[in-house]
Amino acid sequence: MKRREFITFLGAAACPLPASAQQPAMPVIGFLSGNNADRLPQFTAAFHEGLSAAGFVDGKNVVIEYRWADSHLERVPALALDLIRRRVTVIFASGGDVTTFVAKGATATIPIVFVTGSDPVAMGFVASLNQPGGNVTGATFLVSELGPKRLQLLHELLPQAVVVGLLLNPNVPNADPDTTAAQAAAHGLGLQTHVLRASSDQEIDTAFSTLVELKTDALLLIPDPFFQTQRDQFVRLAARYSLPTIYYSREYVAAGGLVSYGANFTGTFRQAGNYVGRILRGAKPADLPVVQPTKFELAINLKTAKALGLTVPHSLLTRADEVIE
Repeated sequence: MKRREFITFLGAAACPLPASAQQPAMPVIGFLSGNNADRLPQFTAAFHEGLSAAGFVDGKNVVIEYRWADSHLERVPALALDLIRRRVTVIFASGGDVTTFVAKGATATIPIVFVTGSDPVAMGFVASLNQPGGNVTGATFLVSELGPKRLQLLHELLPQAVVVGLLLNPNVPNADPDTTAAQAAAHGLGLQTHVLRASSDQEIDTAFSTLVELKTDALLLIPDPFFQTQRDQFVRLAARYSLPTIYYSREYVAAGGLVSYGANFTGTFRQAGNYVGRILRGAKPADLPVVQPTKFELAINLKTAKALGLTVPHSLLTRADEVIE
């Protein structure tokens, strides 16, 4: 999805507050997510942990209003508008950059805390990482920056691989530039690439069967919030088709995926929850630097490697932060 396509989202979300709206007795957090309520509960739990560390507990001294788009991004503007009309104290935007685009376009006064895998400056969310400015700040996983590094790790794990598949969701703003960067890195390693697109569970199924038909040796998953919710499907298909796959978060590896490299997603959600709490205590988003990862984790599932007939090089095992046996 191109950035200009978000204009329709922003236009749909921008609407004046009703004059009769009243300020709620307790502060209210608007939890706006592009994902499903029953997916990735560990991230929601981490958000609550960060909020609690700042002194706020849902139902005790703060109220959380949840709005889930269930991966239907066209629903986000109406959900955001509903939160704004309810005069929430702060908005937490997650589950894809669409939520932050919409929230930022809909209000310049309500504080917004985001989590994103993109560069928030390049996306236009903040003026700079250290001095966000305006009413928006948050935390980034920086998953989009690491595609070339993941390909290097995949090449080290599978030096005999010749053809690598790149699977992306075309509805994600950063999908095209991320894929272009990955293609350049692959070609630099002497690898051929096949680029496939999927934005539904059925299309994911089709993509895997296509990759096998194309005699693909391995797969790099381009980061996407929807893909994250389909974690078990990816792991299952990679096993069924014996397709070595590298992911961008350890949650895939914990579920049976082969290897991942990226930031700690749970920790990032916890930090975002803490930022929301600090804002409830009076901090201004403009004064809260965007939280960036201080470490990237390499996770390897040896059980999965054995099932695929792979021997993980000692050089990778010694660098791994987590090895599942």
